[in-house]
Amino acid sequence: MIEALSLQAEPREQTGSKAAATIRRNGRIPAIVYGHKQTPVAISLDAHDFTEGLRHGHRLMDVAVNGNTEKMIIKDLQYDHLGRTILHADLMRVDVTERIKVEVPLELKGVPKGTQEGGVLEAHMDHVDVECLAIDIPESILVSVKDLDVGQSIYARDVKLPDGVKLMSLPDIIVASCRVLAEVKTTEQIEAETPAAPEVISAREPKAEEGEAAQQ
Repeated sequence: MIEALSLQAEPREQTGSKAAATIRRNGRIPAIVYGHKQTPVAISLDAHDFTEGLRHGHRLMDVAVNGNTEKMIIKDLQYDHLGRTILHADLMRVDVTERIKVEVPLELKGVPKGTQEGGVLEAHMDHVDVECLAIDIPESILVSVKDLDVGQSIYARDVKLPDGVKLMSLPDIIVASCRVLAEVKTTEQIEAETPAAPEVISAREPKAEEGEAAQQ
């Protein structure tokens, strides 16, 4: 069971871009809570506590609003144009007994044995979709790539999931592969390998005397 992050939220009475900008200047993050067929609630969270919780891998949160604490998960985050600062968060109410679909980050571990033959590791996905109980959401899923040889791939179906966690991503999606980089050739090499164009011989024009002879 994962540990829930405890956060104290404040209700928001004003919404809109100007109100959200004011909230962010005060060191808080505007958010919206929805789910369980209840009316969405606009709140704000302490930016430092929320960001630190994410940095430490927390996915499940105990959020207190007006003295009422509910378990929630993050459904969506909006960042600034640099992708660094969280501008807004969408939170969803969950029950500890219900199974939910979430994205879980992938963590590639090891060095492919194919690198000894000139191969390089190429990551194709940074997360997979899974279904599990809200209290069993993995912080991340480790994927060992040490046995990858040149030309081999690891598919979503090959990822080992914790007990009680079901894969929801397409099983045939490639997660990681080991391949040889295409050789980059110099201009001199390309010219050396390009066959010379055949010489084109144009039709010979008749000499003046031949033309005169033909006329006679």
